[in-house]
Amino acid sequence: MQLTTTPQTSTRWPPAPLLLGAAIAVLAVLAGALLGYAGALVTLAVFGALALVLWALASLEVALCAVLAIITLLPFGTLPFKFVLTLTLLDVALAGALLVYLCQWMAGYRRHLLVTPVHAPLLAFAMVCVVAFVSALAHTAFTPNLARRFVEFLLSVFFAVLVVEHARTLRALNRLLRVLLLLGSASATIALALYLLPPATSERGLNALGRLGYPTGSVLRYVEDDSENAQRAIGTAVDPNALGGMLAVLGALTAAQLAAARPLAGRRWPAYLLLALLATTLLLTYSRAAMASLLIVLLGIALLQQRRLLWLLALGAALVLLLPQAQAYVLHFGAGLRGEDLATQMRFGEYKDALELIGRYPFLGVGFGGAPDVDLYLGVSSAYLLMAEQTGLLGLAAFALVLATTLGWAAGHARRALHNTALAPAWLGAHAALLAALVISIFDHYFVHLDFHPLQTLFWLVLGLALAATRLASLPAGDAALST
Repeated sequence: MQLTTTPQTSTRWPPAPLLLGAAIAVLAVLAGALLGYAGALVTLAVFGALALVLWALASLEVALCAVLAIITLLPFGTLPFKFVLTLTLLDVALAGALLVYLCQWMAGYRRHLLVTPVHAPLLAFAMVCVVAFVSALAHTAFTPNLARRFVEFLLSVFFAVLVVEHARTLRALNRLLRVLLLLGSASATIALALYLLPPATSERGLNALGRLGYPTGSVLRYVEDDSENAQRAIGTAVDPNALGGMLAVLGALTAAQLAAARPLAGRRWPAYLLLALLATTLLLTYSRAAMASLLIVLLGIALLQQRRLLWLLALGAALVLLLPQAQAYVLHFGAGLRGEDLATQMRFGEYKDALELIGRYPFLGVGFGGAPDVDLYLGVSSAYLLMAEQTGLLGLAAFALVLATTLGWAAGHARRALHNTALAPAWLGAHAALLAALVISIFDHYFVHLDFHPLQTLFWLVLGLALAATRLASLPAGDAALST
């Protein structure tokens, strides 16, 4: 007796073709609405971002690279629509990276947390910030915008943990560094092109970004905000000092490749070209703190690893001092050193006012919203003083503990890191970039200021890269994570 079977028909509802057709229909309607409401540029940006989000959800590395791309190329971009709050592109990218990371835990792809000596101080610092924020609500109005910006700050802090979690191997760490340097070169190229174009053309190009939340109108910047003075490069960073800070950090990361036996690009000449591009664009920002930090880092790398770089520094200094086109910059820098220009004098006044505020509220500061006294204000051109204003001496001490633990752990493994030709470029570059950010923070505030979320994220990204590199240096010589 032969048994016959009849094929079973699928009872799945709705069927896959119907789902696909419905998705296409929804996307078509959305595309038509966006084209009619916002134009072709915004429509392309939205669908490009949607494609990037879907791709990023498949990989933590892609999600992290999306964060890097936004920090360097469109740091202050926002979504072209409002849903309760106007979210920035960086908000979406950071939330996506965190979502991917949590999904990996739930799916069982991750089974243990990488813990470094800095994790505990980092958690303590975040807790102090939360306490300072909550305690300040007694005199600060709670608004959705303030809450969003504070959550952004916390996301940036914990972004360092995500970087350490991803960069478990030297291969993964080097890939992140290469992507960061490539994106940095693109950002510097855009800024240089906008600077060299006629001002009217540059302004039209930057005003086109108004659909993505960028300021519009007279957006070009000049020394002392006087259009009679020299123009300052801003790129897509809105603020020339913010652009200068990013370029200085990337320049320090690049400078480490000049002293490496095995640079990330395989050869040294791409690093020379990139450093020249970054330094030239940095000069055009007229950001004195950023330039001073890069010079300090270059001098340190030259003395520590590669004495021949001293000739490069001498050549660069000679060009800046002797070229007629650079005389305005030399005068601007000298005026700052002598404390003669308006910006420097205003800084001195801010320092005095900040010390008075800290003296009145020394323990937990005044929070992140504003000062409770009408004769004081929250804001100073120094990241360390601003941190003390916001979170008090307790928060500043927790922040200092994070930095001291990071640098102390690095110092304990410096010899092993520098003698490992495969690891040395990443280790030295990450710590050089961190040092550049710390020097800049003496004279500028954007690495901790809530209005500069992309620069906050860049700071904690660099700290995460430094932690990942030191963790790799602490592994046994034959560990597979050190293979390239």
